[in-house]
Amino acid sequence: MRVYVYTTLIILYIVSRFISESIVHYSVGILGIIAIVVSAFYARGIYAISGTIFFILGTILFIFTKQPWYTFILHFEQVLGLLSLFFVLPFMNSLIHVGRYDQNLSILLQNKITNLSKLYRRSFGVCYLLGLFLNIATIPLLVKSLNATLRDLPKNTVNKYYTQNLLRAYALCLIWSPMEVMVSTTIDIANVKYYMILPILLFIALMAVMFDWLLSSCKYKNIPISFDDQRVGRLKNVYQKVAQLVGVLVLFILIVSLVQHVLNNGFLFSVVLLIVPFAILWAILISKIRRYMVIAIRHWKERTNGLANYFFMFLSAGLFVEMLSQTKLLSALEPIFELTTERTLLLYLMIGAYFLVTSLIGFHPLVGLTLLAEILQPILPKVPAIPLAVTLICCSLSTVMYSPYNISISILADELKTNPYRLGLWNIGFAICLNVFSIFVAFSIEKII
Repeated sequence: MRVYVYTTLIILYIVSRFISESIVHYSVGILGIIAIVVSAFYARGIYAISGTIFFILGTILFIFTKQPWYTFILHFEQVLGLLSLFFVLPFMNSLIHVGRYDQNLSILLQNKITNLSKLYRRSFGVCYLLGLFLNIATIPLLVKSLNATLRDLPKNTVNKYYTQNLLRAYALCLIWSPMEVMVSTTIDIANVKYYMILPILLFIALMAVMFDWLLSSCKYKNIPISFDDQRVGRLKNVYQKVAQLVGVLVLFILIVSLVQHVLNNGFLFSVVLLIVPFAILWAILISKIRRYMVIAIRHWKERTNGLANYFFMFLSAGLFVEMLSQTKLLSALEPIFELTTERTLLLYLMIGAYFLVTSLIGFHPLVGLTLLAEILQPILPKVPAIPLAVTLICCSLSTVMYSPYNISISILADELKTNPYRLGLWNIGFAICLNVFSIFVAFSIEKII
């Protein structure tokens, strides 16, 4: 049932972006309510708790605003763009599996490795590339690939290795990925073009990677390891697959940017609109369309059934944020941010502190970003768009490394059977350094332009 409800809701949402008729928007609202009810039976943990709190608070605020009761269902569209991306991502992930790009990247892990420092850089690079396409599925995949190699090391060393290696690589690849929700949402909030901030984000990511590799060289260089050489294949084929993977990403970015320019309907919506047809076309070009369709549909059904947590929390959060924006409660915070329009460095530091605090007390960064966007709305015309976008993206995505409520930490903690707070502590210092560096870069760019 969840597959049918979520699919109908997302399709209607896409239609509503082209047809602005009341009946379409009311239909989206009705299905949004149905999706919340259905998801409530399957939501678990922090998602269930947060979703319930957001829905109750949003309902109370709706009553407080004294709007007609039948308009209640019209306040759920705000987050459907985010949910749509989660909905279509399995089609891109399946393409990576069918094209065996992930398997060829894994072979790179097994070539001429002699110590843990070299493995750190190698697995970091593989996680970085896979994370662009497989998203969160990259983490359990690499944990399973590395378990045999690291089994003789102390458990605490292995857990720290996984936490710092995989989560940092995953976060730093997301910083500039056009398929990352935080990136595409921020682009729409700040009203900037992706190609304008891409070189800056790549520079920040590169500097952070080099700094992390320098740290790992000091920590792991004296720890020897060995691989089973039986699975090491011909590297020429591996490099060809990696080059093809990079080509896929570049082509996808170009097409999305073009569609965004033509439709003028937002970067996130352009990504959602193009992922499925692009993946199908690529499967045809590599002559694996039949196998792709079988795997993609099966994977999509499995992932869609597992989206109850996201649908319940984000639809409820969308109601809460929209209702909050229509009350005077946010007006108490707006003057504080208004004062920083002349002191933008202070504004960027406040944004960094905001994501640090909210991520540690249970807010998902997407919810935090959506709420912050409402607070910043009055001052957006007065603040340089590119530095603001860079700050929002880097500070929000750094939470991937340390927030105990983020799905990346939750999945790794489950794989390692370890407390997520402990994993977060191993990365929070690096995340704060990343935030400070990105804010420094953003402020420097502001002064230059």
